[in-house]
Amino acid sequence: MDVAKRLAKLEARVSMLEDHLAILQLVASYGPAVDSLDRDKVAELWAKDGSYDFSGGEPLKGRANVADLIDLATHRAYVTAGSAHALSLPRITVRGDRAVAVNYSQVFVKQGDTWRIDRTCANRWDLVRKSKGWQVARRVNRLLDGSPVARELLHSDTSAISRKTNKRPAPKQKRRAAERIDATSKKSRSSSRSS
Repeated sequence: MDVAKRLAKLEARVSMLEDHLAILQLVASYGPAVDSLDRDKVAELWAKDGSYDFSGGEPLKGRANVADLIDLATHRAYVTAGSAHALSLPRITVRGDRAVAVNYSQVFVKQGDTWRIDRTCANRWDLVRKSKGWQVARRVNRLLDGSPVARELLHSDTSAISRKTNKRPAPKQKRRAAERIDATSKKSRSSSRSS
């Protein structure tokens, strides 16, 4: 392989690593921003028309509305008690100027002399590269309560996203995923009964 090809390959790998690092930084910034009530930092993470669809609330649409989540009564109660929004390392897939990150999140809340886990969720972050870097186009957060919807988020990837839009998976794809999950659950239950 000649030097020009090797250099082009190396530049592509460095670019991919830079994208992954920037996305890791973005996801890692969320917890400290909301726990410190830093409205500006929360807003910086989202694209102007970005959204946040979370379990237990109406989806927030637009950067300013997402940043207002720090004023929700439940969020203020967390922070007043002492809280930590802890996020796991995400699985990241990048396609051009769009990316998907899938991870877990937990909210720890101080209770007496200890901390309890108040929420454990699956998250899907649909990201878009803007002039200022990567931003959240859409985040979906679902409680890991045994529901198929939360499990679907964990195995979602960019195959369910158009390169130009943030379309959700087609109903047929969702139905097939739900059928696979149901079949696996039934098989698991029948084998545990017979053991």
